[in-house]
Amino acid sequence: MDGAGKKTAAAVHDEISREVDQWLRVLFSGRRKTGYVDLEAVEMMVRSGMHRAGAAGLQELLAIPVPLASERSAPCECGAQARYQGLRSKPVLTVVGEVKLSRPYYWCAHCNQGQFPADAKLDIQQTGLSPGVRRMLALVGADAPFDHGRRQVKLLTGLDVTAKAVERTAEAIGEQIAECEQREIQRTVRLDLPVITGEPIPILYLQMDGTGVPVVKKETVGRKGKTDGQPAHTREVKLGCVFTQKGWDEQGYALRDPDSTTYTGAIENAAEFGQRLYLEAWNRGWNRAGKKVVIGDGAEWIWNLADQHFPGAIQIVDLYHAREHLWELARRLHANDSVAQKAWMKTHQKRLLDKGKIEKLVTALRSIPSANPELLDKLRVEADYFEHHAARMRYPSFRKQHLFVGSGVIEAACKTVIGSRLKQSGMFWTLRGANAIIALRCCHLNNRFENYWEARAAA
Repeated sequence: MDGAGKKTAAAVHDEISREVDQWLRVLFSGRRKTGYVDLEAVEMMVRSGMHRAGAAGLQELLAIPVPLASERSAPCECGAQARYQGLRSKPVLTVVGEVKLSRPYYWCAHCNQGQFPADAKLDIQQTGLSPGVRRMLALVGADAPFDHGRRQVKLLTGLDVTAKAVERTAEAIGEQIAECEQREIQRTVRLDLPVITGEPIPILYLQMDGTGVPVVKKETVGRKGKTDGQPAHTREVKLGCVFTQKGWDEQGYALRDPDSTTYTGAIENAAEFGQRLYLEAWNRGWNRAGKKVVIGDGAEWIWNLADQHFPGAIQIVDLYHAREHLWELARRLHANDSVAQKAWMKTHQKRLLDKGKIEKLVTALRSIPSANPELLDKLRVEADYFEHHAARMRYPSFRKQHLFVGSGVIEAACKTVIGSRLKQSGMFWTLRGANAIIALRCCHLNNRFENYWEARAAA
């Protein structure tokens, strides 16, 4: 170690010693006066003291000396050489508090651009937040409203940040994750996918659904709302999940592998989402799955994507969604008569739908007489629905294979992945912000955030 290194180490040691001595004197003085110790106050004091000492030491360690004469130029992106202009300081918030970073500044006379090479090496370009702080803000911003995240950071780390800092950091990192995903998606378009090796997978499931997210007005210009004549107030997030099955219970009902579910989603059109979901399925071992199952509701876009991207998979319409179609008819046919509704459902659901006798169900619906044109039209629409999905409603056959017949996993995901974070009271999102947080949440919930962060640091 050279003289400068020894001086720096000595300065760090002295700074830490002074900080420790200071809070120890305060601690013992208080104990002599009161006869007891307020443990929480002492804990906070110790933490604060150690943070101050750590910040002082970190500032010394990060102090960059004036470059040698042979190092006073740096290559510029324009191809010319930038010349050293002097040391300039910058406040940086780190996990132990704020430090002042002094580093060399270079100016290129050819393109009139300045640069701080040290900022790039330390990963603090165009930001006053250290990588460690940005990592924390991203995670709290993914999990809860930004102001709540600000308060959590203050409570747990003692750092003062603004809600806007949490928002900007979380969305910026979410955008970076989304960009990485898009690069991978483009590889799927070119069929340039790596072969994922591993053990065979007995049963692999895909489920997909859509859920609305409240957005600002500019994101719904020209879009029709759910009510005729009213503008839209939401945009649909298309969400997919992939999971595996470990077997079945004593009654023959399927059991999902614990912690096997991963998620992917965005506010985008069906074609884009299909590519996204295919990539997730491929990464989860689609090519190694013995049985491949797609489950969804009756939305046309779901089955179009299933046919296009997952040919040969077993397709199942969610049983509970199909039952809801029948319950809606029962309420129309026997308004305000719950007894008659239940009797009608016993015949049409339990004896026909649940037993996979869809052709008989369709015939039964089309034979119901009515003088009400609206009701007749509803009966026709529902009969067409069941007829169209007949092959996806062979529930006894699916149960004999011990397969899931419900889309509960993706419905729960719409609430936990999307709803609990993006649909809270008073929230209105831009597409850019919503997609960034969705990408960040999926990455975190899929236990891939650490992989992303390590790859990002190594890049």
